[in-house]
Amino acid sequence: MDPAMWVAKTGLDAQQSRINVISNNLANVNTTGFKRSRAVFEDLIYQTVRQPGGSSSQDTELPSGLMMGTGVRTVATQKLYQQGNTMQTGNSLDLAVVGRGFLQVL
Repeated sequence: MDPAMWVAKTGLDAQQSRINVISNNLANVNTTGFKRSRAVFEDLIYQTVRQPGGSSSQDTELPSGLMMGTGVRTVATQKLYQQGNTMQTGNSLDLAVVGRGFLQVL
């Protein structure tokens, strides 16, 4: 596959993952206790096209070299554990944790 097409494909795949995470967040926005997520990305390996100090033309040199990226990938879907909104339900068995912490269910 053409390298430019590969970089474009990896970018499209990563953005599709991001859209999937966002759509899941939107679909569950009214679900009690739902914590939103976000997609985490990283660069793929860079290829060195010209070494640092190599010549770029007849009289000039590239001080930092020339590197070409090979794309991006989705590394993880990270849960965001931020404080949510609390609301009165009127049910004496409902609990909420305000601040940092979790309830352990045994």
